[in-house]
Parts: sequence; C-alpha cells; structure tokens
Amino acid sequence: MGDHKSKHEDPANEQPMNEAEETMPDVPEDNAAGEVEGEEQTNQEMSLKAELEQANDRYLRLYAEFDNYKRRTSKERVELMQSAGREVIGSLLTVLDDFDRALKMMETANDVPAIVEGIELISQKLKKILQQQGLKEMEVIGQPFDADFQEAITNIPTPDKSMKGKVIDEVEKGYYLNDKVLRYAKVVVGN
Repeated sequence: MGDHKSKHEDPANEQPMNEAEETMPDVPEDNAAGEVEGEEQTNQEMSLKAELEQANDRYLRLYAEFDNYKRRTSKERVELMQSAGREVIGSLLTVLDDFDRALKMMETANDVPAIVEGIELISQKLKKILQQQGLKEMEVIGQPFDADFQEAITNIPTPDKSMKGKVIDEVEKGYYLNDKVLRYAKVVVGN
C-alpha cells in the first residue's frame, strides 16, 4: 500500500487564512449563541414587565372607577330614598286640604248628609291618588283562604257549607303595591 495523504494532511491543499481570521480570537459558538439567547431573554423580560405594568395600571384604573361607581350609586340610593315619598306626599296634600276644609265645615254645619257626602268624596279622591301610585286593594271576601296573601285572625263555624275554608269577613284590608303584597289582609275564615 502506498503512502496516501488526505486532503487535510497535504500542505499544498491547505488554503491560506485571511488576515482577519488569523487575528480573530477563537470564540466558542456556544458562547455567541448564549449571548443572543441572553439578549432575547432580557427583551422578553422587559416586554413582560411592560405588560405587567400595563395590566397593573388597567387594574388600578378599573378599581378606582368601580370605587367611584359604588360611592356614586350609594349616594344616589340615599337621595332616592329621601325623595321617594316626595311625589306621593305632594299628591296627598290636596286630600289633606280637603280634610281641613271638611273639619271646618263640620263645626258649623247642621246638614249631616252633606258632611257624609263630602267625606265620601275625600275618601274616593284619596283612593284614586293611591291607585295612581300602584296601590290595589285585595278582594278576599268569599274567596278561599290563602296564607300567602291573608292572615287568619279566627275561624268561626259557618251555617253555609259552601263557605267552609273561605273568607267570611275582613278585619283589616290587604293591599298590593305594584303587584307585590304591601299588607296582608286580616280575615275571618269559616269552618
């Protein structure tokens, strides 16, 4: 076998290095890649910090907005409760004026039927104003007893078997306000 030289061993096959390559220090490739990765990590950390600061800023702003909203609605609720009855009371003042006039007239009046008629008119006016505000009377007499809307004061025996378990008398009227029970009717039930 002959003397075989590979390309790497043959000085004639060697290519001359340029001067820049000769003067450059040998830097391991891993170190250069590590620096690039380090810069990427630093950029990622900076962008994450910026995102975190933005999210924190949005959170603080939303929290402040919500806090302001709670204070404002609380204040509005207090004002609403203080002025809620204002409209109703204002409309009832006319009824109060009518009662004052009726009381003055009763001092000197001799005509009892006229006084009764005047009081009935005032009562109708009051009921009409309250109905306009959403008040509605419960109709209970002759109806079956319903504990959801009525309070039984007593049970009495009834001669009419068809009235058993039904409301015979109403001691105190029940009322709805906007279709919700405002006051339960106090009733007498037949048994």
